[in-house]
Amino acid sequence: MAASLWLSCSGRGMVRLLLGGRPALGTGVSFPARGGWRCLHGTRELLGTPGIKIFMPALSPTMEEGNIVKWLKKEGETVNAGDALCEIETDKAVVTMESSDDGILAKILVEEGSKNVRLGSLIGLLVEEGQDWKQVEIPANGIDPSSPVSPAPALTSAHAGPSVSAPPKLEHQPKKLQVRLSPAARNILETHGLDPSNITPSGPRGIFTKEDALKLLQEKQKGKPSELKPVVSPAPPQATAVPPSSPATAGTTSYPRPAVPPVSTPGQPAAPGTFTEIPASNIRRVIAKRLTESKTTVPHAYAAADCDIDAILKLRKELAKDDIKVSVNDFIIKATAVTLKQMPDVNATWDGEVCRQLQSIDISIAVATDRGLITPIIKDVAAKGIKEIAASAKALAKKARDGKLLPEEYQGGSFSISNLGMFGINDFTAVINPPQACILAVGRARPELKIVEDEEGNEKLQQHQLMTVTLSSDGRVVDDERASKFLETLKANIENPMRLALC
Repeated sequence: MAASLWLSCSGRGMVRLLLGGRPALGTGVSFPARGGWRCLHGTRELLGTPGIKIFMPALSPTMEEGNIVKWLKKEGETVNAGDALCEIETDKAVVTMESSDDGILAKILVEEGSKNVRLGSLIGLLVEEGQDWKQVEIPANGIDPSSPVSPAPALTSAHAGPSVSAPPKLEHQPKKLQVRLSPAARNILETHGLDPSNITPSGPRGIFTKEDALKLLQEKQKGKPSELKPVVSPAPPQATAVPPSSPATAGTTSYPRPAVPPVSTPGQPAAPGTFTEIPASNIRRVIAKRLTESKTTVPHAYAAADCDIDAILKLRKELAKDDIKVSVNDFIIKATAVTLKQMPDVNATWDGEVCRQLQSIDISIAVATDRGLITPIIKDVAAKGIKEIAASAKALAKKARDGKLLPEEYQGGSFSISNLGMFGINDFTAVINPPQACILAVGRARPELKIVEDEEGNEKLQQHQLMTVTLSSDGRVVDDERASKFLETLKANIENPMRLALC
């Protein structure tokens, strides 16, 4: 007994047992149930090295979840405070996450390519330098539930008869992985008795979509066609992917429509009604949400004006001779900033209850990327020259397309400009980007004939380059009269670019 206790306890624990005397008869030696035998074998090596937790951070005000694009450090590498740990795709851009602690990256809990990782989820562990990073203790809830889980083994059962009396209810099966099913996916799975744990869900937040169910059905058809007979219909199996309905089977099924949507066969024309679900990225989901909120909560008003840009085109050619390359859009940005300086009550935002007039003129420019539309911001535009505006716009557009924008480069802004002229669009209306009060939609330059008077007063036809600009304004901040005056002033500044140098 003494030898056993001496081998099982540390020296200090043995002395405590000896000094405490023999326990009362019948009581025994009790240890906390949670620790179990770890209370006896309480060495640091067996307990594991305590880790410093790395959580999914909030990298933008509207971010609710993120995607792990790439880990920049490997397990076992030394990490210093400020080092780049990983790249995270937020609802706005791909942002580099920096470490706030020194140590060694011991464990990556959420791998590269993981989607829809919730804020505050544990994504990795650090240990202090000098500690054994391979023995890091992983918390019980260390694996983020939104990360992809390994598929559970499928439950197999032998069927004596050709059919089953009722489809299995997936949510009531014991010891099954709980999967969130879309209504269409649930219908397909229950009809064909498929197991959703055999495939990783591709829908947002781990939802098992209709596309996943059809994919699983196709895999079953290729592997075991005899097991794919619909369990809700006694009709004999057919060679095609979709069993044709008949009056006899229609009376026995509980579905008023075909139980399974049409499935297309590779190499053959697609069956009618087939489609492909494309999961939306974080950026596109946020864009959809904000556009819907803007159109349903902001009272949009629209006004348009045609601007003669002959003077801008002439000045642009003169600057090109001195190797100064600027675009028409750079002049539009500068003219808008000068107009906002002349009419500061338009340089405002709506804060839900009050209007806030901003001191700095920060213009957001819409940039189309593969991940969706994003609006990087040129700060204090009124104080910049045309050349500096052109350089800033070019640099921000490149960073936006590369997904390298910093949060401060796309958050905020007092006014937005969206230009579709390079796509041949004459004019269009844009949706306001709350909490901003206005957005300017710029169309292409187009030649038109106008009647003008020469020096002698004679009328003649002359070709001009006209461009339509359309202002979308929030009626709570900018009323129709103020919007009309803004467009009138903007038109004058565009048609007389020399005025831009005076402000």
